[in-house]
This record gives sequence, structure tokens and C-alpha cells, in this order.
Amino acid sequence: MSSIMQRRRQAESARAHDDRSHDGPLLVVEDLRVHFPTEDGLVKSVDGLTFEVEAGKTLGIVGESGSGKSVTSQAIMGLHRGSRAKLSGRILLGGRDLMTMSEADLRRLRGEEVAMVFQDPLSSLHPYYTIGNQIAEGVLVHHDMSKAAAKQLTIEMLDRVGIPHPAKRFDQYPHEFSGGMRQRAMIAMALINNPRLIIADEPTTALDVTVQAQILDLLMDLQREFGSAIIIITHDLGVVAQMADDILVMYAGRAVERAAAQTLFYQPEHPYTWGLLSSMPRMDQERQTRLRPIRGNPPSLINVPTGCAFNPRCDYASTDLGCFAQEPPFDVDSTHPVRCLIPAHERRTTFQDTVRPLL
Repeated sequence: MSSIMQRRRQAESARAHDDRSHDGPLLVVEDLRVHFPTEDGLVKSVDGLTFEVEAGKTLGIVGESGSGKSVTSQAIMGLHRGSRAKLSGRILLGGRDLMTMSEADLRRLRGEEVAMVFQDPLSSLHPYYTIGNQIAEGVLVHHDMSKAAAKQLTIEMLDRVGIPHPAKRFDQYPHEFSGGMRQRAMIAMALINNPRLIIADEPTTALDVTVQAQILDLLMDLQREFGSAIIIITHDLGVVAQMADDILVMYAGRAVERAAAQTLFYQPEHPYTWGLLSSMPRMDQERQTRLRPIRGNPPSLINVPTGCAFNPRCDYASTDLGCFAQEPPFDVDSTHPVRCLIPAHERRTTFQDTVRPLL
């Protein structure tokens, strides 16, 4: 039996014992706020975000740059500690609150229980250390084993993520890897301790489409093998369409729509989601019209518009509905949570009659 399979079975046995005392989603984020004081004012990067992730499932978080996606992932990893950021809310992983956890306990958690695949592997990997030693270090930090055993485990994992000649690649440096190979190495580093939760922040950025497809297929294959939950953060709806079970749409630091992937693509109810879908090229059919980008720009997170944050860019905003004065709550009358003041039946009618024919 390989070292990977042995460690996987050991981790599954330990987690089965731990999980008997915990019922419910693997990850629960409740009313998360991450604010950054600046000379110009308070930047509300994440402002009251709530969501859940089930074990073995994939949540896609989408939105334009500046919507708070990456800040959310960094908060889950505890990477804002020691900075000027003001954090509040709860982040529960397996029932344990990461927000109140000591720094020492959080360091033990990172890598073993939750791991992250960063957006730019070249800047995330240390240029002066070999790929193999950087991955093996994560094993040695969390487990009592010899360097030789950690090396063997690392070589097996490099082979598992599709890196050819893994024993030779173990001793090579990041600059000797291609972009796709570096991303595979980052995935190997994230999975080496068989974590419960993997956060992939724009894992296919700057990769060509063929390599993108390979990386996404690899993540899905490894998820089936290891049973990890995945949060994939991206601005590319095509990526989440391929691998997400549920999708969270973020705008100006808040969630504006949350639904199962099938529902969000075929029955979206928020005008911002309509705009994202309308600006996405389709490969399965010939378009007769030009893509329709969302007009305007995302708002300043220091001076968020009064009322609905999306109202300056929304074609359906109305004074009568209160879009310019009232901050919309999640609509509980809808089929899924939507932060919009347009009545649910009007949203569905507008999408079917006006938006869907243009997609």
C-alpha cells in the first residue's frame, strides 16, 4: 500500500472519530466582516457575509475584482491576524471557531485541516528552495516522520497530480517548472496532509485553456479520491459551471445571490448575476449579438452607494421600490436567497422574457 493511501486511511479514521461529536456543514461562515482602516476611510472589504460548505462538496464564489472573494478566503485561513484588519463574525470548521482560536492552534490547523491553492504559484513558492523540500516541509511540520519518509510521500503526491519524473522534479526549483506544473505542485502541497477543506483562489489564472481544463479535472478527481470540500474563488463563471455544486455571488463585499449551480445558471434572480451571465461568451452556440458588459464600475468600498450597492449599475433599479434608500435583505420569498428589492415574481418574469433570450 502506498504512503498516500496509508495516510489517507489514518486521516479518515481520525476524522470519523472527531466527526461523531459534530453534525452539520463542515464550514460555517456567519456574519463575517473584514474592514481595513486607511487614511481615506474604512474599507469594508467583506461586510456581513454568511455561507456554508458541506463536506465533499464544492462551493464556487464569483464576482468582479474587488468584491471581497480573496479577502474572504484569507480570513478563513487566518491570514489577516497581525494586520490592521478589523474582523468580526464566526468561522466554524468542524464546529470549532477559527476566529477565537489561538495563533498556535491555527498554525497547526493550516495545512492539515484547511489548505489553500494560491492564485500565483510563482510568487507563492519560495525561489531558493526546491519544490520537493517545500512540499515535504508541510508534512514534517504536522507529523512525526523521518525526512526520508516525507520525501517518499512527496514524490508519490507529485506523481499523483500528474507531474512526470517526480523523483527528479523533487530536486528542481520553481523557475524550472512551467506555469501549469507549478500549479500542480501547489495542489500537491495543499493535498499532502489530506485536508478537510481546500480553498482554490483563482487556480487557473494566467494558464492557457487546455491547462486550465487539466487543472480543474485534477481538482475534481482528487476531491473524489480524498473527499475534501473545495471553495473555488474565481471571476470565471465557466470554471464554476464545470465543478461547483453551489454558487455564491458577491458584490461590494456582500453576498447578493446564493443557489445550487443548476439553479443559478438557469433561474438566476439578481440583476448582477444576469449581468455576469450576459457578459460570458458561449462556446456551445453561435451568438447573433455582441456580449453585453455590465455598465459602470464596481463601487468604492469606502463609499458604498446608499441603498442597494448595485443600484448605480442596475437597469431595473427604482425609486418606488426603495433601491436608492433601502439596503435589501435576502429575499426569503424566493426559491433561493437573493438580495434584491424587486418582487420575486417580477424578477423571474423579467429574466424569462428579457434576459434569457439574450444569453
